[in-house]
Amino acid sequence: MSAKTLLKGMLAYQAWANDELVEKLAGMDPSRDAGQRHIALRLMNHIHVVSRIFAAHLKGAAHEYASDNTPGTPEPRELRVALAEVDRWYLDYLETVSKQGLAEPVAFTFTDGDKGCMTRQEMLTHVVLHGSYHRGEIGRMLAGIAVAPPWDTYAVHLHRSEPARRLRGER
Repeated sequence: MSAKTLLKGMLAYQAWANDELVEKLAGMDPSRDAGQRHIALRLMNHIHVVSRIFAAHLKGAAHEYASDNTPGTPEPRELRVALAEVDRWYLDYLETVSKQGLAEPVAFTFTDGDKGCMTRQEMLTHVVLHGSYHRGEIGRMLAGIAVAPPWDTYAVHLHRSEPARRLRGER
């Protein structure tokens, strides 16, 4: 399997998992466990902002962010649309970048002023792993307040998006 094929699957998984989790947050009663819900929304917004920042780095463009989150917290429906948009951008970007382009290093500046340099492939991988880390963090928070988090695993995503895989597993 090529790196590009693997990244495509991982980025599709990220889009699915982001959507599932924000939908879960949107369905929560805002008055129940309001503090934990707010923290979860802040973390999902952080995922969104970091994804936007790295998209700008990949484009070689400036971004509008002074930090890795925004001062305000968007409502779940607004955040769901914004995440879907950036997740789609990554999938579209992957269709345009060449194998050689994936290996190309890109220098950039973090929001705290530190300098960084990663290949495009490393940046794409970072975006996926970063989001996964924080969705896991949110999942633990939700479980702690007796809200069942979505079943956010790559295996679940693959089998839901390609149900025929279940049949291939039978012997």
